[in-house]
Amino acid sequence: MSKTIGIIAFDGVLTAEVVGPAEVFGIAAATDWFGGAKVLIIGVEPQPTIRTEEGIHIQVDATIADDLQLDVLLVPGGNDVSHLIENPQLNAFIRKHEAAAEWVGSMCAGAFVLGGAGVLDGKQATTWFGGETRLQAQFPAIQVVHDRPVVLDQRRITANGGLVSYRAALVLLAQLTSLAHAHEVYQGLGLARLGTWEDIEATVAAVS
Repeated sequence: MSKTIGIIAFDGVLTAEVVGPAEVFGIAAATDWFGGAKVLIIGVEPQPTIRTEEGIHIQVDATIADDLQLDVLLVPGGNDVSHLIENPQLNAFIRKHEAAAEWVGSMCAGAFVLGGAGVLDGKQATTWFGGETRLQAQFPAIQVVHDRPVVLDQRRITANGGLVSYRAALVLLAQLTSLAHAHEVYQGLGLARLGTWEDIEATVAAVS
């Protein structure tokens, strides 16, 4: 199953929202059932690397100026995405791939970027936890959902940010393949062993 998953990247992007989907689909790409798939990190600006909000440098594979064929386009968020919402080249890139791709999605404030491109109009969507009211006010045509970390609606997937990006990527992988295949990656990542905050507290207390 040869799929190309494109993940937008820019200076100030939140690390987990690039790495999470890239890791999920990268693991899947090494399997027989998703072999041949590619994950592309797509820069907004013509630069070879981007620097995340947390100071991690990530190499890009392409930019929005390139002629790409994508099956999935994902837009992660950052603490300030206002410059992306107002970027005409990025908006055109998103609209082009929304028309051709199987899925378009966002994590966190990436929903504001998709909203700016007009591809969430009339669709259910969510954003970073606590940002739903702002998304609704800025883009009244979006049917903003407040109570779900991951929302699917007609080839659109939107999610809260941070580690929820892993959950969103697994949900999307299940849509592209099957629940059984997505569960295989879930198990490989060991996400079930992450535990709760109480588990972390107990571990710290045990060695204090």
